[in-house]
Amino acid sequence: MTWFRCAETRPWASLRLFCFPHAGGSAVFYRPWAARIGRAVEVQAVQYPGRADRLADPFVDDAHQLARLIAGAMAPLLDRPAALFGHSMGAVVAYETARLLQERGTAPVHLFVSGARAPHDRDDERFSHLDDDGLVAEMVTLGGSDAEALRDPELRQLVLPYVRNDFRLVEEYEHRPGTRLTIPVTALIGDADSRVTADQVPRWGELTDGAFRVEVLPGDHFYLVPQRDKVIAEVQRALAVPAGP
Repeated sequence: MTWFRCAETRPWASLRLFCFPHAGGSAVFYRPWAARIGRAVEVQAVQYPGRADRLADPFVDDAHQLARLIAGAMAPLLDRPAALFGHSMGAVVAYETARLLQERGTAPVHLFVSGARAPHDRDDERFSHLDDDGLVAEMVTLGGSDAEALRDPELRQLVLPYVRNDFRLVEEYEHRPGTRLTIPVTALIGDADSRVTADQVPRWGELTDGAFRVEVLPGDHFYLVPQRDKVIAEVQRALAVPAGP
């Protein structure tokens, strides 16, 4: 099973944008981006194992291993410049993937990290041990989840195992010394995010020698849903690609 989902292949595109979903998320989260970002960019969304059309594939609960697998799978798609965008858990995985790509001589042209503390500034919150009701409550608190749908026992049985796996991945992640980024990094956040504050976000800038920018938009942890067009506009601006659609 391939690691990426592409709503529209664009052989003429000058750049590929690889999008990394949040904990409990799947590639479908980024499906609307393809129609909005413009024809100069091809969107490739990462599909983590154990969910959606990869439900039968074994979980990966180590961020470093997950990044290695994704970086390896990206190799055939690096025939043109690539940028990475990750939200929440996806920001950490995208960062580790960017480090690997740079180490291998195929550094991305830009890293966008959204709704996440810097990898070397982790918190001590733990959710993976919660019972099902507690886990659902945390998902609802973060936003981006349909509380009514999660009351369905059959849906819970499908969704909660990979949500729990993803929370464990984040909780057990440790930043390791190694490759320091030299590429531009943009950190985005919602001004009412309960998981990361505007004061914490600048620490991402400590991890790169490239240009660094912080963009604060209205909204909670999932600000990028209602603010999608503004987020995409920031990506277009940073990558110097024409506005879409």
